[in-house]
Amino acid sequence: MSDKKSPAYKRVLLKISGEALAGDKKTGLDFDVIRNVSGAIKECVALGVEVGVVVGGGNFWRGVKDGEGKIERTRADHMGMMATVMNCLAIADMLEQLKVPVRVQTALSISAVAEQYIRLRADRHLRKGRVVIFGCGTGHPYFSTDTAAVLRAAEINADVILLAKNIDGVYTADPATDPSATKVDAITYDEVLLQNLKVMDSTATSLSRENHIPILVFALKDPANIVRAVLGEQIGTSVK
Repeated sequence: MSDKKSPAYKRVLLKISGEALAGDKKTGLDFDVIRNVSGAIKECVALGVEVGVVVGGGNFWRGVKDGEGKIERTRADHMGMMATVMNCLAIADMLEQLKVPVRVQTALSISAVAEQYIRLRADRHLRKGRVVIFGCGTGHPYFSTDTAAVLRAAEINADVILLAKNIDGVYTADPATDPSATKVDAITYDEVLLQNLKVMDSTATSLSRENHIPILVFALKDPANIVRAVLGEQIGTSVK
């Protein structure tokens, strides 16, 4: 698919939800999904694209939602950060099996298994063609991994955020509950916020708007969409 084609972006930040890594199992890890996603990332690297990845942890723990008020919010969010690290290590291992150079950096210090996040070091890894997987979200409670994705994208000067989700784009309403919902090909940050569309949380959307980082929302069900997005093909929904 990528033969004789040039990428539309030099550096991208790929955000993958933890739930997507669970596949149809909904929880835990689906290694077929991880292998396919890693294969798509490898193809992007082969095209000369520098790839940063932020992974959620919802396939193991969703912070305040899973805490249900029975665990203090800060601690529940820290547990969610730990969940992202398990996903980071799983993807890193699969990429290494595919002979793709990779580094895991975490916002919290876990020196036995990952590098501490340092922006200049991450930039150097990316320039050398290494995939950098960012774990532990922002390292702070009360912030989602969507916000972490936008923050890291801004810090590494990514050209675009590739938001790989369980849905194939942005809809006018929740298609699971509203049969009249329709998918849009393009939308602005302001429209997302005004219409309260659940593309990302409002903090992440506002941060993207303030830093003028375009977002491309598409379905991860077909991991080849990652490569299509990098090649500039019209898929999903663009948010600008």
